[in-house]
Amino acid sequence: MADLGQQLNDSSAKSIPEWASGSNLRHVEQDVLIPKIMREEAKILCKEYVDAFTNCAKGRTLSLVTACRNENREMKKCFQEWYFNAEFRGRCTDIYLKRREEYQEKYAHTNETAAFKRKESTVNMGKQ
Repeated sequence: MADLGQQLNDSSAKSIPEWASGSNLRHVEQDVLIPKIMREEAKILCKEYVDAFTNCAKGRTLSLVTACRNENREMKKCFQEWYFNAEFRGRCTDIYLKRREEYQEKYAHTNETAAFKRKESTVNMGKQ
C-alpha cells in the first residue's frame, strides 16, 4: 500500500515539458520574448542616445516631433545596430534560456506558480 502512495506522489510531480528544456524555442519566444530582452539590453547599451532624446523631450508635447528629430534618429540608429547584430541576439537568447531554465527548476519541480504582480494603478483602484 505504501508503494502505491509513493507512485501517486511521483506521478503528480510536474515534469519539464520538452519545449521548455534545452535550446528549443517556440515562435513566441523567438518573436516576442527574446526581442523584448534585446530592447532592454539595447537601452542600456545606447544609454547616451536615450538620455539625449529624453532630455530633448522633457517639457515638450507636439513640438517633440520636430525639435527632437535628430536625437530620435541617432537613438534609433544605435538600436538598429544592436538589433541586427547576430552575436548580440545570441547573447540575448542565452539570457532568455537561462531565465527559462531557472524558472523551470524553481517552479516546475516545486509545483508552485510564479507570483502574479498587479499594476499599482489597479491595486489602488478600490481604495479611495
